[in-house]
This record gives sequence, C-alpha cells and structure tokens, in this order.
Amino acid sequence: MEEREIVIIGGGLMGAALAWGLAGLGHDVLVLDGVDLEPRASRANLGLVWVSDKGLDQPEYALWSRDAALQWPALAAALAHETGIDVQLQQPGGFNFALSEAEFDLLRANMATIARQTAGGLDNYEVLDRQQLRHRLPAIGPDVAGATFCPFDGHVNPLRLLRALHVGLLKRGAHYRAHHPVASLRPQGQDFVIEGPWGRVKALNVVLAAGLDNARLAPMVGLAAPLVHSKGQVLVTEKCRPFFPQVGGAIRQTSEGSVMIGESQESDPRFLVVNHQISADLADRAVRIFPCIAPLNVVRIWTGLRVKTADGMPLYEQSIPHPGAFVMLSHSGVTLASLHALQLPGQIAAGRLSAAIEPFNSRRLHVS
Repeated sequence: MEEREIVIIGGGLMGAALAWGLAGLGHDVLVLDGVDLEPRASRANLGLVWVSDKGLDQPEYALWSRDAALQWPALAAALAHETGIDVQLQQPGGFNFALSEAEFDLLRANMATIARQTAGGLDNYEVLDRQQLRHRLPAIGPDVAGATFCPFDGHVNPLRLLRALHVGLLKRGAHYRAHHPVASLRPQGQDFVIEGPWGRVKALNVVLAAGLDNARLAPMVGLAAPLVHSKGQVLVTEKCRPFFPQVGGAIRQTSEGSVMIGESQESDPRFLVVNHQISADLADRAVRIFPCIAPLNVVRIWTGLRVKTADGMPLYEQSIPHPGAFVMLSHSGVTLASLHALQLPGQIAAGRLSAAIEPFNSRRLHVS
C-alpha cells in the first residue's frame, strides 16, 4: 500500500492553500480531489477579501478576518514569485452601502459594536453620510443613504488564485490527484487508511478539506463538521469603463471591467438552478447603488453551495481520539486563504492547533 506523510482530502481553495503551505515546510503531501463537476464552493464566490461587518458578536472571527487581510500581500507576492501568476490582489478598501436610513443606522451600530468587542482592533472604519459618500463616489444613485468604509477590504481573481495555489503546490513537491473521491477513511494504529474506487493509501496524518463532504468524512475519525444549507447566486455583466475603484459587500468591478454582483441566501440546496427572481432582486439593488450599470448586459449567472456552519465562523479542529486527523472548513475561503496558506500549515505539521483558534472548533456548535 502506498504510504504518505500527509494526505489532504479536497483540492479547492482550502485544500490547495494547506497543501501549498505544508509542502513549503518540506512535508510529503498528497492531495486527493474529486471529479470536475462536483458542486465546489471554490467556483462560486465573489472573490472578496472582506473584513467589514464580519464577526458581529464574534470578536475572534472579526480579528481573524482582519489578520487574513493583513497577510494577503505576502501570499500574493509569494505566489507571483513562485508561479508567475498574478492573482490581481487589490485592497483599496470596501464600502457597505445602505439604501435607507434604517439600513444606515444598523450599519453604524454593527460597526461600532464590532469595534468595541475587538477592543479597538477594528475601530479604524469610517461612517459616511450621503453627501460625504457622493464626494468619494460620484456614481452612486439617489437611493443611497450612506455607507461605512473599511480600509482592509479588497478583492482578488479567485480563478487565478486557485490556479496559482495548484501550480505552486506542485512546484513545491506536493502531489495532486484528481478523480480520486474518498469512499472511506479509517484509523489503523497511528496511521489512517484512505480508500476509494481508485485504490487505497496510508497516511500518518490526514486533513479533511473536502468542503461539504466533510460532514460525511469527519465522523470516520472522531470529528464533527455540522453544516447548514446555504446557496448563493452571482451575476456577471459585460465589461465597462472603470467606475468603482473600491469594493462593496455585494458588488465589485473586476480588473477586466466586468461587474460581479452577489450576496444572496437560499436555504434549499437541492437544485443548483438559477432563481431568476433572486437575480432580479440582486440586479435591482446594484442598479440603485450605481445607476450607471443599468444598461449593461448580464453575460453569466450561476449558483453555488456554501461551506457554512450555523454561526458562519470557520471550523478548525484536531481529532481527540485520533490526533493525526484534522478538519478544516470555511465559507470565507478567499478572505482567509492567506492564513490557511501561511499559518495553519505550521500548526498541522506540529500536531497541535494554537490556542488562538480554539474558538473555531466544533464544540461551540453542540450547544442546545
């Protein structure tokens, strides 16, 4: 039987980031991935590096997101140096727009609460009324009541990011095998045996980074990955002249000029079909914020499933009965990619997750 030091199950943004980091530390890494048309969360996102208003009543998550944004330039530079791929990182700051006074009041209250709960760690945001905002963004529409602005926010090209991580992990000596779905995983002494229709492999350590499939795999090694049903929808327009140099919580203009619009929530994930009423609602809100995009044609719409816990925070945990097994999942795969690539690999290699990420284990979700 083939033997490996570390097997990572899942080759999306989470698995690829962990593999790139672990291989860079000199470890023998094998990534087992599924088939091309599986419902991958890595293919259904807006590409935001987003900190603003994350972590309300969750200060650890708010600070974790901020730290990820601060680490992003280092990750982007390392990937460009190793692979020659520019992930198009830009961090010009982000606006959260309000289309009513009630929305504006809620935004201000939420940002103030997060600043207080993080003991000032996220207090360098701005609150802009309509007049102040129009001075910064002349293209906003008459329905915009105001906005908050967070300097940490930005965006990347998520497809370039996924490609760069895969090229990088191979350059660093890791192994990647597509079309290797995992049917079973079982502890065997101090090791783990991973099996599928392709055969089997033995590993000293195993990392579950399989997104939605973690819910099935985690109990096999004494872990839990409770997830909620969450489906999102994204619209992409044709390219146009630059009008929005920053990013918004549900809208961004890419480096190529197209406009991406998202942030819908559906709780029924059985059918990955486009809900055209949701598309209309997303487009209507975007046009109310920026009327100049009203004439643009929508060229693509797609839906995707989120890897999301009940409280929205990521989940990082090591198995107590089988300490060589870890589960890692998050619906903020782009934002947190820098920490998944630069911080978590060292902890996995050391065989012990740090106390700083203790709030992100599954025990918080087993409360009646």
